[in-house]
Amino acid sequence: MRPHPLPADRHWDGSPRRVLRRHGLQIAPASPSRLLRAGQTGRCRHCGNRIDWYPRHDDRPIALHPADVAVVGTPASCRWHIGGGIAHPHDDGSAWCRIPHAVLCPQQPLRSHTGRTRLTALRRDLAVHSRRLIDTGAFTPQPCPQTPAAAPIGEAGQPIRPVVRILLVPYLGHSPLEDIRCVAQTRQRRRCTRPLLAPGHLAGRWRLLPTGPHHGQLALPGTTMAVYDLSHLPYTDQLRWRAQHCPTHSTGTAPDLAHAGWQVFDPLLHAAHIRTRLPHTPARGLGGR
Repeated sequence: MRPHPLPADRHWDGSPRRVLRRHGLQIAPASPSRLLRAGQTGRCRHCGNRIDWYPRHDDRPIALHPADVAVVGTPASCRWHIGGGIAHPHDDGSAWCRIPHAVLCPQQPLRSHTGRTRLTALRRDLAVHSRRLIDTGAFTPQPCPQTPAAAPIGEAGQPIRPVVRILLVPYLGHSPLEDIRCVAQTRQRRRCTRPLLAPGHLAGRWRLLPTGPHHGQLALPGTTMAVYDLSHLPYTDQLRWRAQHCPTHSTGTAPDLAHAGWQVFDPLLHAAHIRTRLPHTPARGLGGR
C-alpha cells in the first residue's frame, strides 16, 4: 500500500498549519499626519510617566495624556481632541477628551484652573507613580531647563541651537548641526541614525544676515545674526533638510518615526539663541565656508 504524502499546509495529524503573516504598518495617503503612531509614545523626562506625541494644527508637537478623560469636570481650556492624527485645542462634542501632559505633570507648577477638579486626583496618581519609579531606580528626573541669558556655544564655536535658512525661511534647530539625525524609519523599524549633515554632500555656509521681522513685527534695527544658509543648494536638497532626512531617505516612502525638530525662527521669542559672530570653524561637508 502506497502512503499518501501530507500536503505542505498540514501537520502530521492532518490539522491545518497556520502561518502567521507579518503585516507592516502603512500610512494612508490622505492622512494629515505622516507619522506612525507606534513611534510617537514616550515618557516625560521630568516625571517619567507615559505621554503620547501628536502634531498640532500649526505642525508643533504636543504631549498628551495617553488616556481619555471625561469632559464633565474638565476645564474647557484643557480639552483637546484628535482628528485625522492632528491634535486640536477644543473638544469634539463627545463625552471624552484628551488632556495635555503639562497640566497633569507632577513636576510642573499647579495651574489655577485645574484646582478642585477631577484632574487633581489624576495628577496625584501620576505623582505616586513617578515616586515609585524614582524609588525603584527605573527613572531619574531631569531638572527643568532654564532660559540662558546668551546663546550657548558648543565645541569649535558651533551654536547649540543654530539658525538654519531653508527655502529662504529661517528655522531654529533643536541641537547642533552635527547632532541632527534623520527621522525616517529603517527596515529594522527603528529610527535612522545617519546625520543630516552627511559627509561628502553639499553643505551650507555660515553668513551674517539681518534678523528680520516675523508676522508683522518691526525689524530689529542694526541687528545681524549668524545663519547657516542653504539657499545655494538645489531645491531637492533643501527639501531634504526641511524634512530632516538623510540622503539615503531623501527619496522613498519610508515613514517618519519622529517630528522634524525645526521651529520657525522668531527674533523676539528666540532672542536668546541669536549669535552676532560667525563660528570659528565651519560644519563638516562640502561647500562650507
